[in-house]
Amino acid sequence: MHSEGSISIWFFIGISLLGNGLLIFGAGLYELAHPPAQPVVLFSLHAPVWWGALLSLAGAAYCYYFRPGRS
Repeated sequence: MHSEGSISIWFFIGISLLGNGLLIFGAGLYELAHPPAQPVVLFSLHAPVWWGALLSLAGAAYCYYFRPGRS
């Protein structure tokens, strides 16, 4: 049920995923450059970097496929 001129909610979800992914990715890169004094057990896996990249890719895909004006 798309009316003319409406924007899909999935486009806004994509923006949210992209924004959060970039923030998490940036925090993960900062954490790599400045490691904590007492790192957690699985620090070597660099979860924020991978998780942020995954969220950013998913958000970019949602923004691309559900962008306004796409026929």
